[in-house]
Amino acid sequence: RVLKKFGLDEKFKGKEELDGEEYHVEDEENEQRPFKCILDVGLRRTCVDHRMWGALKGAVDGGLHIPHSTKNFPGFKPAEEKGAESEYDAEAHKERIFGSHVKEYMEMLQEEDPTKYEAHFSKFIAEGIDADKMEDMYTEAHEKIREDPEGEKAEKKEITYERDDETMKASDGTEHVRSNKITMEQRKEKVAAKIAAAQAKMME
Repeated sequence: RVLKKFGLDEKFKGKEELDGEEYHVEDEENEQRPFKCILDVGLRRTCVDHRMWGALKGAVDGGLHIPHSTKNFPGFKPAEEKGAESEYDAEAHKERIFGSHVKEYMEMLQEEDPTKYEAHFSKFIAEGIDADKMEDMYTEAHEKIREDPEGEKAEKKEITYERDDETMKASDGTEHVRSNKITMEQRKEKVAAKIAAAQAKMME
C-alpha cells in the first residue's frame, strides 16, 4: 500500500514466494533506493515470536526496506556455545506464517473440548473453514493483498447515543457506562466524606 502510494510498487515487487527465508529488498540491484522504514515498537515487549515481528516480516516481504535481523523470528535458534553460529529455520517460520500453530490449536480443541472450539472459532465455522483449510485461507489472503493492497473500506456506521444518567445507550443496541462530570467543589466534598467515614471507622 505504501509503495503504491509513492509509485514504487512496480519497481519493488518484494518477495513473490512466501517461504519464510530471510529477505532484504535493499540487497537487490535497482537504480532507485527502496523505501526505508523504521519499526517503532513503542511500549510493546520485544520478545521472541511476538506478532509484531509477523507484521515486520510481511512488510519486508512486501518490498519495504526495514533494517532487521532474524533473531526474533520463529525458527531462530541462538548459538549454544561462544563462537558458534546461530541457526534460522525458514521452514518453521513459513509454518507460522500459514497458521500451523492455529491449526494445531483448532485440532486440539475440536478433539478435547468441542464446545469451546465452537465458541472460539464460531466465525471460522460459519465460513466453512476448519483446521485443514487454514493454509488455503492464508494463501488466498496473501494473493488478494498482492492484487489490491488498498482493500475494501468498511462502511461507516451512523451511530447515535443517548445518555440515561451514567449509561450511554447506542442506536445499535449496545450500552456503555460513562461517569457524570462533577465540579471541583463536589469532588472536595466526596473526599471529605470519605475521610470522615474512615476516621469514624477508626474510632469504633
